[in-house]
Amino acid sequence: MPPARFSAQARLRALQADIMELILERELDAGDPLPTEHELSAALGVGRNTLRESLKVLQALGVIEIRHGFGMFVAPSNFDALTDGLTFRGRLSLRHHGEEALQLVDVRQALEAGLIAAAMDLMTPEQLAAVQETVLRMEGLAGAGANFVEADADFHCRLFEPLNNALLVSLLGVFWQVYRRLHVELGGAEDVDLLETAALHRGIYDAVSAGDKVLAAQRLNGHFDGIRLRISRAVAP
Repeated sequence: MPPARFSAQARLRALQADIMELILERELDAGDPLPTEHELSAALGVGRNTLRESLKVLQALGVIEIRHGFGMFVAPSNFDALTDGLTFRGRLSLRHHGEEALQLVDVRQALEAGLIAAAMDLMTPEQLAAVQETVLRMEGLAGAGANFVEADADFHCRLFEPLNNALLVSLLGVFWQVYRRLHVELGGAEDVDLLETAALHRGIYDAVSAGDKVLAAQRLNGHFDGIRLRISRAVAP
């Protein structure tokens, strides 16, 4: 990259950081309006065109929201940019050695297997019944030869609902959306044994229901080992 272009990009990144710092300094919250372009230009000492370039990047990153005719606002929690970025990296890796796709599985596995014991400590009978309902749904669909992507996602979400951690739920949602795209890249449901997959989730539920934290973590790890094997087979020479 030519030095001048590199320098211009560095200045834009610095300006984006300045805008985020201004949001923090003014203690703005999600949904709060930002100063106008004119006010931001004056406060940051930059031209309107340069400012607009940085604002477009921050909008793409989910930091701000631009509502034409209404103004600019601090964006609510939004993981779309993270989802899109991880999906691209994962799909790209499947065309080579699958390393980043496997790393995504590693991270999700670490989250779920590492937090299942804490979730079990807080799980109410009603929450356990909700987990069981998703297993029954998966088993019914598997028996009919139908895919159960949504029920699978609900299962993992409900497992960790007792933690009442909105960030965790959002991250699990990100990983799930990424995996759904990778699942399509890997051939969809063609090489997936639906009955076996449903049985894996039944095993996890049974361990949770029995209060066996070690077994629940082991079975979650086994579930992700299966996903990892599919990816490894897909990228094998």
